Amino acid sequence: MIVKDNELLKEYRDVWVLAEVAGGRVNKVSYELLGIARKLADKLSAVKTPVPANTSAASGSVVAQLVHERPAAKSHVVCVALGSGIEKAAESFFYYYADKVIMVDDPALKTFNDTIHAAVVSRLIKKYKPAILISGATSRGRSVMPRIAVQIETGLTADCTGLDIEPETGLLLQTRPAYGGNIIATIKSEHHRPQMSTVRQGVFKAPVPDKFLKGKIIRESIYDDEKKSGLTVIKEMISEDSGINLSDADVIVTGGRGVKGPEGFEVIEDLAKGLRGAVGASRAAVDAGWISYAHQVGQTGQTVHPKIYIACGVSGQIQHLVGMQSSSFIVAINKDPEAPIMKLADVAIVGDLFEIIPELVRVLK
Repeated sequence: MIVKDNELLKEYRDVWVLAEVAGGRVNKVSYELLGIARKLADKLSAVKTPVPANTSAASGSVVAQLVHERPAAKSHVVCVALGSGIEKAAESFFYYYADKVIMVDDPALKTFNDTIHAAVVSRLIKKYKPAILISGATSRGRSVMPRIAVQIETGLTADCTGLDIEPETGLLLQTRPAYGGNIIATIKSEHHRPQMSTVRQGVFKAPVPDKFLKGKIIRESIYDDEKKSGLTVIKEMISEDSGINLSDADVIVTGGRGVKGPEGFEVIEDLAKGLRGAVGASRAAVDAGWISYAHQVGQTGQTVHPKIYIACGVSGQIQHLVGMQSSSFIVAINKDPEAPIMKLADVAIVGDLFEIIPELVRVLK
């Protein structure tokens, strides 16, 4: 919604997370987003708004206008959950620092339908007026969030790699790669509410759950006219698990263009196996057909934050860096000492990966 009146803007306070629940299970990204939502809400609550004092004039002279600060109203973390039989899942959101859960539990929501979900969430937004709405950049999030944005006439920043609050204004700072990943842009939405963003899994870490935390569940209903949709679900199919979950790996060994071919990934796999880690790949290696997309790390692949990330023959273009730069410890092996990845690495090894990795594997054995 377009809101140009500053007084009306103050009505929009809370930070919402649109949760993803399927088959009674919560997508991990929902818990990750509750963690960052908690930080955003706390910062938003600390923002003080300037309030001008009354001006007055005496004997033809104007007394200087004084300005004082008014404490901001408290912002809450609100998790919005839609589905069927989701009571238990809804309660779990409190463990991850949600203050409230708005739950719409109805058989009509058992199967995900972006048209229906968008209609329900849009109505709830108009009723409760959140300042911020964030969702996972999953297939569901990428489908429903644009529809919500259109219905309530606000903007949407997709695939954010960073979220923060501007201290002076309380605006959401939405950071994402732009122009093909060649620059990092920070986007603000001054007069539209809610400020909407999608974030991929792994960008933020889920907080440690506290099962003693409690909150308030607000039960809402779905209206009959919202159940109507031009989409008909013919069949639900669960995709096969690739067995590759880079986001949960403690160690990732990634191969790039320097691997030179599919055979080169055998060396990468040997090192990953020796470290009990997973195999990652740069977009260049995936596009070349050397390894499947399921292994891709970066802006158009998976975002990861392992304890150890070993980049082998990866130059380190910004599109790749945004997907792994939050790793705890980064090792880079590259012939080019000037490669961008070498500047980011905690340990940079200049040399031929086909000489260095076999030696590392030998030592591990």
